[in-house]
Amino acid sequence: MKMPVPVAVLAALAALCAFLPPQPAPAGPPRVTDVRPLRALDEAFGRYADHGRSPRHWTGGDSTYSVPTPAGELWVFSDTFLGTVRPDGSRSPVIGEGGTTPFVHNSFVLWNAGGPRTVTGRDASGRPAPLVAGTDPGQWYWARAALRDGNDVSVVYARYARTGSGPLDLAWRGNVLARFRTTALSRPASPTPLPSSSGVSWGAWLERRGAYTYVYGTEPAASGAHHLRLARVEGSDLRRPWRYRTARGGWSAREADAARLTGPGGAALLTSDELSVVRHGDWYALVTQRADQPFSAETQLAWARDPGGPFTRPRTVHTAPEAGPHGTYHDADVIAYNPHEHPELERRGRRELVVSYNVNSLEPRDVIRRAAIYRPRFLRITLAPAT
Repeated sequence: MKMPVPVAVLAALAALCAFLPPQPAPAGPPRVTDVRPLRALDEAFGRYADHGRSPRHWTGGDSTYSVPTPAGELWVFSDTFLGTVRPDGSRSPVIGEGGTTPFVHNSFVLWNAGGPRTVTGRDASGRPAPLVAGTDPGQWYWARAALRDGNDVSVVYARYARTGSGPLDLAWRGNVLARFRTTALSRPASPTPLPSSSGVSWGAWLERRGAYTYVYGTEPAASGAHHLRLARVEGSDLRRPWRYRTARGGWSAREADAARLTGPGGAALLTSDELSVVRHGDWYALVTQRADQPFSAETQLAWARDPGGPFTRPRTVHTAPEAGPHGTYHDADVIAYNPHEHPELERRGRRELVVSYNVNSLEPRDVIRRAAIYRPRFLRITLAPAT
């Protein structure tokens, strides 16, 4: 039988609680203490790009995702120039425009103790081709994030189609998964369709944490920025059933229930199309391009306690020196975009982020005249505990 607690005991407990010290407030997110170019990686990619003679040799690419594999560090690129860089730093125009430079919409660079090696597909004539190719000339696949799954590598690709003649006249059409054996990287398994019914380009980032792989997806906003949504699967096989983060914080089997992730107090959270969300201690770091200004050169950082947010307000930690009329190239058409983290490259025991961003030009002839524009740049961001 449950016995009543004497009133005197309750009063004594209340008095004792009055003298207990208050619980400390949860520590805030890490703070940034230093941001520096990671010249060693910049220069390593530059040396590799500039000293190849094969028509299948990587000389520049964007997206710049990476994943460690048993065969080495696998760098995952979207639009890729191949071939040779001339001694004056230029490249021949691409094949089809009067030149000799092969151009493909996706590729790998495998980097291990033996050095870097470019990996592409081949067409029926043996010429370089994308690893994952479209079924008609007006469509292609751009790479999203990659994930190691046992001895295989899974890469999400977004299918795009041309909608006009301008460099930005294009539209997303769907998502697929390609799986690669590390012993046969140029021959993926047939792409597996992924959820694509809600206009979300999934695979902007893949974060394996605990029993789940979290899959981040981006949805275009009217401003040219993107909204961020979240799904997850058990384990690391993205062919398994997906569940989608809802507005109430639960998980639904319906893609249409995937809610937009938010900032502080439920405020709208805008991001770039590519990004990263990586756990650091008790916090998840969102690395994104500033999204409220078109073609911003600013890399921003936000934090959340949970992979689904809410995130703190993104704050600028770096502005790409290459971009804009006052940048390295003194060219208003040069842009920087789509940063994300490479956690496997971060030094053990150090509080830091290693981040890449892409550099390109809105004027296609710029990257023909100066091949070095169109390559990734890297940063080391040093962190310290919140004060």
